[in-house]
Amino acid sequence: MKTIGIIGNGPKNMLPDLTQYNHEIDSWISADRGALYLAQSNIHMDIALGDFDSVSNEERQTINKHAKDVLTYSPEKNYTDLEIAIQIASEQQVDRILLFGVTGGRLDHELMNIQLLYQLLQNDVEGRIVDKTNQIQMIESGEYTIESHGYTYISFIAFTNKVEGLTLEGFEYPLTEQTIEWGSSLCISNKLSQKKGTFSFREGILLLIKSCDTIQ
Repeated sequence: MKTIGIIGNGPKNMLPDLTQYNHEIDSWISADRGALYLAQSNIHMDIALGDFDSVSNEERQTINKHAKDVLTYSPEKNYTDLEIAIQIASEQQVDRILLFGVTGGRLDHELMNIQLLYQLLQNDVEGRIVDKTNQIQMIESGEYTIESHGYTYISFIAFTNKVEGLTLEGFEYPLTEQTIEWGSSLCISNKLSQKKGTFSFREGILLLIKSCDTIQ
């Protein structure tokens, strides 16, 4: 499985320890100031891209030392730096993309970044947003096994108008053949009642969010 890590320029305090993920990532692509975050973690990247208007000349030199290729774009463009990074990654026969530095800060960017998971889903790429307190995936209908992996809460949010036939087993609040609609808070803040649980649904698209309360 080929995994690409993409890092945006969201608030640094929302980033997990990137070195803990480096072993499972085959190559890194950074968007704008995200390149500096990787360089400061002494992680080398295949591609650094963006207009780099948020970094100083000294920081730009640090980025250049840690990037194989640097692609500079005009601030006036049709797509965000992050979406361009996803487009480049998707051309590399990637199986999974982990997105860092894409939450916190500006709400318009954060909401758009979550919606970019839909683009990955349509291209049969597993996409996952990871920050210091959350992990977000977008999932099509099917049956799945799930573990908490250190997160306290597991929430299910309808991305489509309806998600039909949702069944949760091994959870503190189980469900059987439940329909949840867009805007419903029914499946927020659930927890596993054992080490592993299962969930399944027949129709629709879900946002699966694992989370904890505080930034360590």
